Amino acid sequence: MYPEDLKYTAEHEWVRDAGENEGAVRIGITHYAQDALGDIVYVSLPEVGAEVAAGSAVGELESTKSVSDVYVPLTGRVVARNDALDNNPELVNTDPYGEGWLFEVAPDATADLDQLMSAEDYQASLD
Repeated sequence: MYPEDLKYTAEHEWVRDAGENEGAVRIGITHYAQDALGDIVYVSLPEVGAEVAAGSAVGELESTKSVSDVYVPLTGRVVARNDALDNNPELVNTDPYGEGWLFEVAPDATADLDQLMSAEDYQASLD
């Protein structure tokens, strides 16, 4: 159910190589998180250029049920954000692993992707 090529956090974020931004990682929330939140109506994301610290809240997702913080899993600098979510926040619900991504971070050299969970470990944490 959870893509094998991604890494996951206990806060229900996913991380993958950003591709076009060399060395950067793309971050979004998992299907589990978007399902628990319900219909997302507003997304607040960090600004490009912002320095972010692993584990800190950097944005919010507002749904018809609640408001939830978005955490950054790696220390680094924000290099892109998904501005399409400004007008279409529901993309987080309909395509959480594709068009519903949140932002991209260029991790510091000390950032360790190996600290994140595999798909199998993430699934096990939900059971």
